[in-house]
Amino acid sequence: MAKNIQSIRGMNDCLPADIQFWQKIENKLKQILASYSFSEIRTPIVEQTALFSRAIGEVTDVVEKEMYSFDDRDGDSITLRPENTAGCVRAGIEHGLLYNQQQRLWYLGPMFRYERPQKGRYRQFHQLGAEVFGLAGPDIDAELIIMTARWWRELGIAKHVSLELNSIGSLAARAKYRQALVTFLQQYEDKLDEDCRRRLSTNPLRILDSKNPDVQKLLNDAPLLADYLDDDSKQHFIGLCKLLDTAGVQYRINQRLVRGLDYYNRTVFEWVTDALGAQGTICAGGRYDGLVEQLGGKATSAVGFAMGMERMVLLVRQINPDFVAECTLVDVYLVACGEASQQAILVLAEKIRDQLPALKLMTHHGGGNFKKQLARANKYQAKIALILGEDEYQSGEVTIKDLRTGEQEKLSQQNIAVRLVELLG
Repeated sequence: MAKNIQSIRGMNDCLPADIQFWQKIENKLKQILASYSFSEIRTPIVEQTALFSRAIGEVTDVVEKEMYSFDDRDGDSITLRPENTAGCVRAGIEHGLLYNQQQRLWYLGPMFRYERPQKGRYRQFHQLGAEVFGLAGPDIDAELIIMTARWWRELGIAKHVSLELNSIGSLAARAKYRQALVTFLQQYEDKLDEDCRRRLSTNPLRILDSKNPDVQKLLNDAPLLADYLDDDSKQHFIGLCKLLDTAGVQYRINQRLVRGLDYYNRTVFEWVTDALGAQGTICAGGRYDGLVEQLGGKATSAVGFAMGMERMVLLVRQINPDFVAECTLVDVYLVACGEASQQAILVLAEKIRDQLPALKLMTHHGGGNFKKQLARANKYQAKIALILGEDEYQSGEVTIKDLRTGEQEKLSQQNIAVRLVELLG
């Protein structure tokens, strides 16, 4: 007997029972994106490896250890995308969307990183991201953050997430700070863990967000990035904080907050929660003004963020169970008895779909008595059953049974759509 083939570790199926919950969250997020005038973009899942090594940075953890890269049949190195900011920039340059233009783009889809699978972290995961091009001021940074705050309110999780904010300045300012930080940490190199010692020569700013408590204790005496910021970055950050204060968005300035990808500058932010254990970051982003030029385009201001959908689903399920309870697979279940009625019920279902396209209808197939069919309707958690027996078929009527109350009534098939709207709202 052949051995069953299992899914690849860290790459999970999303089953029908979960999909409607995912879709409900996604639809709410998309609705708010549309209200802020964002447009969807869809980019390939596979890109040239050079796109990510140039954009993200050769010495980042993503490029060094986490990318799924391989040679295709022509010998070209290609990579399953580990993130999609670089893909959006590549598409914008390639199709002439960015130079001297403003663009507000969003995307949703799978990303791939070779990491140790655990709760809230997978090797194939899904991100919803937003990217804005052509706007340089702190006001667009603020609007993106304000929009995400609206997301949390609409999903019912606002009290369980908090905003951390920082400015990492210009490339030149970070270079000066990097040297000061390395000089400081070299004094304590023997007290650093293996990962931090490796980062000391490759990406020392990532040491700032080390989860090692001993390293964090050392960093209490380390130089502060804020002391090395250029004047323009300081003013940009002050402006952002004022705008968030005016909008009533609470935040904490975290001077150790950096991003793991090289393309960020100035504003960086994270929305975090303590409700998911170690995987506390649910949404993160910042400004990346140099990336378009770095990838071959004209200099273009840019800012954006991405959110992990798996973590968001986990968080909403945990914090706002009512959001889950509202998801239903079937609104109306149609049952029939007799060959003629079975044929007629299919026609009736199509007429209802013509009139009420948003309604979720399911027609019973496979026969059986009314009791059996109504039991199946309850299994699918239908709210209403439409019953077409031989008597109803002959009279052109249908029986409506409210499965929530047990009440039922008989009326003309011509009036069925109006009555369903009344019953289901």
